[in-house]
Amino acid sequence: MTQKKFTYPTSDKLKSKKRIGQLFAEGKAVKSFPLRLIYIPINEEENVHRNFGVSVSKRNFRKAVHRNRVKRLMRECYRLNQHLLETPTNKGYALMMIYQNNELPEFNALMKATQKLLQKFQIAVSENPIPS
Repeated sequence: MTQKKFTYPTSDKLKSKKRIGQLFAEGKAVKSFPLRLIYIPINEEENVHRNFGVSVSKRNFRKAVHRNRVKRLMRECYRLNQHLLETPTNKGYALMMIYQNNELPEFNALMKATQKLLQKFQIAVSENPIPS
């Protein structure tokens, strides 16, 4: 039995401005309140399995302390649930999770929303694979 790795290495972080712009221009989205996940496939030549990033609106949280807390919680929820993204084809995706509420979330509620969101993503990808 293989042990699941609950890590979020630097190589998995979405940092490229070009890819982030491409995500918002061409990406598909799935929603599970208060979260939204935007995704696009990654080319096979790029030797990357997955890129993931989080975003919290300044409009909803004026204080950086609150935005950073929500982002930290979202990254932790992703880290613990990334095994839900394993696909048989292992096609790579760039993902951006956006928090769309103006109240500070409880960790357990955010965890459930993240699980539901990632399951919706799996269903969307299996039903409508995006050609790369």
